[in-house]
Amino acid sequence: MAALVVAVSTPVLAHHSFAMFDRDKEMVLVGTVHDFQWTNPHSWIEIDVPNGSGSTVRWHLECNSPNNLTRQGWHSDSLKPGDRISVVVWPLRNGEKGALFISLKFPDGRTLDEAAFRHMTKLPPGGNTKF
Repeated sequence: MAALVVAVSTPVLAHHSFAMFDRDKEMVLVGTVHDFQWTNPHSWIEIDVPNGSGSTVRWHLECNSPNNLTRQGWHSDSLKPGDRISVVVWPLRNGEKGALFISLKFPDGRTLDEAAFRHMTKLPPGGNTKF
């Protein structure tokens, strides 16, 4: 029976690998929410972050499932297009503009985070932000 449980659970564990994210390069992104996708199996935040040339770069941030986020106090309308936020993330290793969401902070000080990673972050929620 134990062998059957291990055989069935191995693909599930592989699906939830964080190997594509660089957990040694925690970053803070400050920008404007473009879209918040409350979808299964993972929710997504798209954020427009100003770059040095005066334009913006869109980052795609992977979050937990709506079910898990709901248990942590999130709602489908927790983020709206146009919201200014500061986000702590682990970026993709390949350099693309994607990351794993850790926590965010609104200009008024409210925060939302990912409880599973709360103890793993090096920066305080919201990091060293300047809105």
